[in-house]
Amino acid sequence: MAESKTTYIQSYCRIQNNEIILNGDSVFKLEPTTFSDFSKKAIQKFEISYPKFFKMDNLSKLAFLGAELLLKSELDAATENNTALIFSNKSSSLDTDVKHQNSISDKENYYPSPAVFVYTLPNICLGEISIRHQLKSENSFFIFADFNPKFMEKYSTILLETNKADKVLCGWVEYFNEEYKAFLYVVGTQGELDHNQELLKQLYN
Repeated sequence: MAESKTTYIQSYCRIQNNEIILNGDSVFKLEPTTFSDFSKKAIQKFEISYPKFFKMDNLSKLAFLGAELLLKSELDAATENNTALIFSNKSSSLDTDVKHQNSISDKENYYPSPAVFVYTLPNICLGEISIRHQLKSENSFFIFADFNPKFMEKYSTILLETNKADKVLCGWVEYFNEEYKAFLYVVGTQGELDHNQELLKQLYN
């Protein structure tokens, strides 16, 4: 039986309403604008150089941006890192699915785009993050009606206790029709914030 480990929330990020909150502090905020404009300016603000970002769908952009802010100072992109990814949302990839469906429903202008189709699975955003940070560890994407702190806390703790991961990046990344919210956090065996369901609820809100 695996040794019981105390786990901690090492860092967290919330992205919503044209604002980024990093570890409790507002680090970037814009007047009301589109998510596309907001994400582009955020990338510029934090000097994130990654041309492929602009080809991603909005769900992947949202997840990528949050992950970048939490992982860029922790991981060496040149080496393999044992950080697991556990994400969830309620709309899956519906925003992109609708765009894809529209492209094949228009008989007058029938041209399904491969660039859109490739993002019609929610877990593609995990692939984008894994490529960026050279992650080959466990990753899963779950669909829940709402953020599920009980499930996320138990799953991430099991991964750490069984040494399946050194750290776990957990996240709720919801995007549909310009309504979006991301709550991402890193869980590890060292830190100051106790990793528990009540604290997750507080940080999420």
